[in-house]
Amino acid sequence: MALAITLGRAEYGIQAPLVTIETHLANGLPAFSIVGLAETAVKESRDRVRSAIVNSGFEFPARRITVNLAPADLPKHGGRFDLPIALGILAASGQVPADDLERVELAGELSLGGRLRGVSGILPAAVQARAANRELILAEPNAGEASLVHPNGCRAASHLLEVCGHFAGENPLPVTPHSRIEPSPSNAPDLADVRGQSRARRALEIAAAGRHNLLLAGPPGTGKSMLAARLAGILPTMSEVERLETASVHSLSHEGFAASRWGWRPFRAPHHSASHVALAGGGRQPRPGEISLAHNGVLFLDELPEFSRQSLEILREPLECGEVTISRAANQVIYPARFQLIAAMNPCPCGFLGDPVENCRCAPEQISRYRSRLSGPLLDRIDLHVEVNRLPAEALQDASPAEPSNTVAERVRAAYQRRMTQSGKPSADLGAKQLESACALGPAETQFARGALEQMRLSARGYHRLLRVARTIADLGGEARVSTESLSEALSYRRLPMS
Repeated sequence: MALAITLGRAEYGIQAPLVTIETHLANGLPAFSIVGLAETAVKESRDRVRSAIVNSGFEFPARRITVNLAPADLPKHGGRFDLPIALGILAASGQVPADDLERVELAGELSLGGRLRGVSGILPAAVQARAANRELILAEPNAGEASLVHPNGCRAASHLLEVCGHFAGENPLPVTPHSRIEPSPSNAPDLADVRGQSRARRALEIAAAGRHNLLLAGPPGTGKSMLAARLAGILPTMSEVERLETASVHSLSHEGFAASRWGWRPFRAPHHSASHVALAGGGRQPRPGEISLAHNGVLFLDELPEFSRQSLEILREPLECGEVTISRAANQVIYPARFQLIAAMNPCPCGFLGDPVENCRCAPEQISRYRSRLSGPLLDRIDLHVEVNRLPAEALQDASPAEPSNTVAERVRAAYQRRMTQSGKPSADLGAKQLESACALGPAETQFARGALEQMRLSARGYHRLLRVARTIADLGGEARVSTESLSEALSYRRLPMS
């Protein structure tokens, strides 16, 4: 047989589109060419595949070999196509039976000696293979990861010879058993460590229950970063769909998927020197950035005004639509980015504006320039604005135990579940039509909300976010309807601190 067809998956966002690898052997001078928009690492597979075939005891055909990776307009990169290319050459030359090749998908990088190495992005490929009702043959290092989402549909091998023996019927590869990982408890620090700051703690609880964005502002050393770090410990448990989405994004990153973090909501805290590419993702071969790695979790930006204006403005669209689109001249890659933004900032460059102990050393122009780094549209997308003040000495030395994270988490879980049962999504994600039913206001509440609109000059977005926060406050209180008290508390968080 001079033509063989094998199947693989490209690494292209979380879609993992199917790639058909067509291998043709023709008469003529020996040559080996790969076509189909293959980048350098894929073209280098010619040398890896040739060496792996020879060192595995097979004959490398001394013919004109053409490998076509279809569709031709889809970019392909990495070493994931080594295994399907090698099997295609062996099948086209008659050294391996080709009967079952089109019923399975293959993924794996080959060493020069024929051993199989793992590849990145195997979780999305396993999801798509399961949807197509095909088995997936891959390298052993990827087996546990793939079996999480493709139970009883994965076969792992450590060497090219094992894969060839499987197709020859001599030594079938065993099916990898379904790997089910029970989510381990979060390692987030406990809220019991936080002294005082009752208003900030309350805002943190509201943010967790409704998945709202939160801005903490105040002098240095008042506990802003400490509070933010404890948010992960009170967030609701991830659903199975959320776990899979989060793991798929991390599978595509340079960090890779970590089974030890299965079921944990991500907590990402990039430094303020991070570039806009590091935040949004991208690069020559697009990879997810921090906002996608925080999908279904928390993105904590400490020293918010110290981030570049370009980096901060990138957050605006993902905060609204929950995804980020990385555009290139010929294609686009879309990554999910439904994260919860928690930000912290000082009131001025020196940090002591309004502080009762330290004197501010900043000129008015410096303060204005510092705050102007945060645009109105970005601040409008942050639901809760909270001032974190310096604690008095007696509050810091108070030895009475503070409320721990597990107690707060129980209230958060109950409120979150109540909203999910009634609306199917957390309060922060309620659309305009869902808000009409979930936040139906009585005459007194309508009058209060109208006064708030006029006095605070809220935008339409700001008004809707006010209603969503009020809905979360009502859920935490076990109330069926949004009351004037819930609206009043929600409104108190719409005032930008120190403004």
